[in-house]
Amino acid sequence: MNDHSTGNSLLRQVHGSHAAVGYIELFFDLVFVFAITQLSHRLIAHLDWLGALQTLVLFLAIWWAWIYTTWATNWIDPDHGGNRLMLGLGMVVSLILSSAIPHAFAGSGLTFAVAYVTLQIGRSLYVSWVCGEWTRDDNWSLIRISLWFAASAPLWILGGLAADPSVRLGWWIGALAIETAGPSFFYWVPGLGRSSLDDWEIAGGHMAERCALFIIIALGEGVLITGATFGKLEPTLPTILAFLTAFLGSFAMWWVYFDVGAKRGAEHIEHHEHPGVVGRDAFTYWHIPIVAGVILIAVADELTLAHPLEPVHGDFLLVTAGGMALFLGGTMTFKRITSRNKWFPPSHTAGLLLAAALVVWGWLTHPPTLLFYAGSTLTFAFVALWEWGSYHGGWIERMERRGWWLGRLLRRYTNWRLAGMGDKHPPRHGEGDRAA
Repeated sequence: MNDHSTGNSLLRQVHGSHAAVGYIELFFDLVFVFAITQLSHRLIAHLDWLGALQTLVLFLAIWWAWIYTTWATNWIDPDHGGNRLMLGLGMVVSLILSSAIPHAFAGSGLTFAVAYVTLQIGRSLYVSWVCGEWTRDDNWSLIRISLWFAASAPLWILGGLAADPSVRLGWWIGALAIETAGPSFFYWVPGLGRSSLDDWEIAGGHMAERCALFIIIALGEGVLITGATFGKLEPTLPTILAFLTAFLGSFAMWWVYFDVGAKRGAEHIEHHEHPGVVGRDAFTYWHIPIVAGVILIAVADELTLAHPLEPVHGDFLLVTAGGMALFLGGTMTFKRITSRNKWFPPSHTAGLLLAAALVVWGWLTHPPTLLFYAGSTLTFAFVALWEWGSYHGGWIERMERRGWWLGRLLRRYTNWRLAGMGDKHPPRHGEGDRAA
C-alpha cells in the first residue's frame, strides 16, 4: 500500500520486496484448512450439477475471504498486538463462516452471509484506518474496496434470508460477480475515482509465499482424505493401489506447481515494476482455478478409494476431468504470466490434450475407476517430468548431444518460433524447450 504514514508502527516495515510471513498468518490459515475440508465433503455429499455450482459459490467466497486477508497482512505488521487481535477476530468469524458451509443452502445461509460480510467489510475498514486513509484527502484505495463490499453485502444478506435455495444461489452469484469485478475495475467509485497502480504497492515475495502456502493447504486436503479413507478400508490390493495412486497424484501436482512455477512466480513479482498488478492477475485471479482443481482431485481421491473397481460413472468422470483441466489450465496461465515466454507451457498443453483423450476413453469404455484415475495421475507425472527435464539440462539439448535428428528438428522449430514472435534474446542453455 502506497502510504503517507510511514511512521505508523501498525504497518509493515518492508525491506526491498521481502516481507516475512508471520506466525499469526500461519495460525490464521488453520481455519482455512477446515474450510477446504468442509468444501470437499460438501461436494461429495452433493455430487450433481446443482451441488457443484453451490460448492463453487461457497469456494469463491472462502477464497475471497482468504486472499483479501493476505493482501491486508502484506501491508499491516502481523506481529503488532493490535493487528494480531484483528486477525484473531477474523479467525473467529472465518471459523463461523466455515462451519456454516455444509448447510449454507439450507438453514445456515444467513449465518454464512453475515459472517462473510462482517469479515470483508470489517477487515477492510480496519486496514484503511491503519493506513491513515480516514485522515487523508486522497489515496482511499481501501475505502473504495470497503464500498465495493458494501455494495455486494445486501445481495449476500438477501440470499441468506431467501428460503428457496435457487433464489439464494442467484443472489450470491450476483454478489460474487460484483466482488470479482472489483479488482479489474480498480475499485472505481463515483466521486472517488479508481485506485492507481501505486496504491497496490506490495511486497511481492510475501504474496507469492502466502499463495504457495494455500496450495499446500489444498494439497494437504487430498493427503488427509487419502489417509483417512484408506484407514477405514480393508487393505485389499485394489484399495492399496488406489491409495498409492492418489498419493502419487498429489505429489505430482505438488511437483508441477512448485518445481518451476512457484520459484519463478516469486522472482517475477518481486522484481516487477508493478507487483500489485501481478498480485492481482497471477496470484489473486489465476490461483482460483489451481486451488479449485486441487479440491476436485481430492474429491476424486476419496471416490477412487471407496469404489476402486466400479466402472467409471459420469459424476466421477466430470470431477476428475474438471480437476485436471482447472489445475493444469490455471497453472499454465500462472506460469505464462510470470515468465518472459510468449507462449503457454507446451508440457501443460500436452497434459490438457492427454486429459481430454482420457475423458473420451472413460466416457466410451467405462473402465474401472482405479484404472481411469491412474491415467490422471500419469498425466500429472508426465507434465512434471517434461517440465523438470526442460529446466534441468533441456530435452532438446539431450537429444542434440546424442545426435538425434529429432533434437535438430526441434531446435530449428524453436528458433523459428522465437524469431516469429520477435524474441531478440537467443535461447540460453536448455531454454529451447523451457516453455515447459
